Amino acid sequence: MSGGTGLAGPVPGPAAAGAARRIRSLGKAEAVLLRRNVVALLIALATPVSLLPLIMSASDTEGQFAGLGAAALTALTAIVLLAAVYYNLVTTLVARREDLVLKRLRAGEASDLEILAGTAAPAVAVAWAQIAVTAVTTAALFDLGVPVNPLLVAVAIGLGTVVFALLAALSTAVTPSVELAQVTTMPVLLVPLALCGLFVPLDDLAGPWESVARLLPLTPVVDLMRLGLTGTTTDGRVVDFAGSFGAAAVPTLVLVAWAGAAGWAARRWFRWEPRQ
Repeated sequence: MSGGTGLAGPVPGPAAAGAARRIRSLGKAEAVLLRRNVVALLIALATPVSLLPLIMSASDTEGQFAGLGAAALTALTAIVLLAAVYYNLVTTLVARREDLVLKRLRAGEASDLEILAGTAAPAVAVAWAQIAVTAVTTAALFDLGVPVNPLLVAVAIGLGTVVFALLAALSTAVTPSVELAQVTTMPVLLVPLALCGLFVPLDDLAGPWESVARLLPLTPVVDLMRLGLTGTTTDGRVVDFAGSFGAAAVPTLVLVAWAGAAGWAARRWFRWEPRQ
């Protein structure tokens, strides 16, 4: 691995004991930049709620969800993962790389994974806060109901965050500047959202396209959210708490596969400094 490309693996032994402290310190430093723009932060937290009328107008005509509340929460969670986690991290990492911040951090005691985790922490915190605000709002406005399996909702959000954070790190390899991030991120922003089953039922797609759509990174997040909130499986069956675990196996494996593939690719091609 060259000095300017790829991710080094975690450091074993006593050096790993201070990882949490270093990630926390890096996260605090990154959060300072975020807190300086209070208006932007408030807008970020309020954006999911402002999208509720759009979700309501789109909505549950095919009966994929057992209520508009579950549909709204699932759709807005997907949008938050794409916008607040993926896109925000691409622009943040590219900006830090071009300013040589990542190169300087790498010269310190923090490992590569610690640097990325610390840089990502504020964006992830904002994303999870957005999802929490959305959950409270949808519960107040709609009949959200008690989730069939809250664990699957947590898995969808947690694994989804990991996958899109790693995809963000990978996307920086083809993003030479913050301005061009609007172009390079479009495939990941638009294709998974269009084919995740939120707005067009996957059963309506031609056979090969349905198979491809089910393997995209956002589709298993939607499937797990739907399953955890309402007990509805990908084939339309309604299951209870116990039955939901078996139905969750395939989408969970798809997310784990995406995390592994994106992590491997990011480790190989992530750049820590501008191209010469």
